[in-house]
Amino acid sequence: MKKVVAAAKTIDDAVEKAIQELGVSRDRVSVRVLEEPSKGLFGFIGSREAKVEVEFVFDPVEEGRRFLADVIQKMNVKANIVVGSHEEGVLFDIQGENLGMLIGRRGQTLDAIQYLVNVVANRHADKHVRIILDVENYRLRRKETLEQLADRLAKKAVQSKRNVRLEPMVASERKIIHAFLQKRIDVTTYSEGEEPRRYIVVAPKEA
Repeated sequence: MKKVVAAAKTIDDAVEKAIQELGVSRDRVSVRVLEEPSKGLFGFIGSREAKVEVEFVFDPVEEGRRFLADVIQKMNVKANIVVGSHEEGVLFDIQGENLGMLIGRRGQTLDAIQYLVNVVANRHADKHVRIILDVENYRLRRKETLEQLADRLAKKAVQSKRNVRLEPMVASERKIIHAFLQKRIDVTTYSEGEEPRRYIVVAPKEA
């Protein structure tokens, strides 16, 4: 945490002085008054300035949101970030038009930005916060697509009595397929290969 002690004629002036030194906005600090100002004898002899201790309060969610907003701006994309809840943590829902650039091929750009947002958000956090990025409900739509694919290939593996190999996927997408096919009693799944070419194999179980 960053702390600054500043003095000025008034408490407000001392706080403003400290904030400028910290380089943050007023809503991101906590203030502790160390000394009240005093005019002294005849209004000037022995006068004492106000002294405050201003501490920067690190908010991982706000830090992540600010970083994401900066990334979006530098990509020349117009969008709003709506902060909400997610089963895995905090959701940053990016809303706007023509946001395909933020998603990328099979969500790879979105995953990369999400990774960076989490690094920035947690670099000074006392407790780890998991932030999930989504664009135009992409995560849910992609999950449904992967589950449909998994169901289709599981049926193929059972009917052909042969292992079926999926194309390479990122870890988060492999997790979706593994979880979905765990519900079936006629197939099993496992991963093979090395990143970034790691893939899932769907294997029929022997009766």
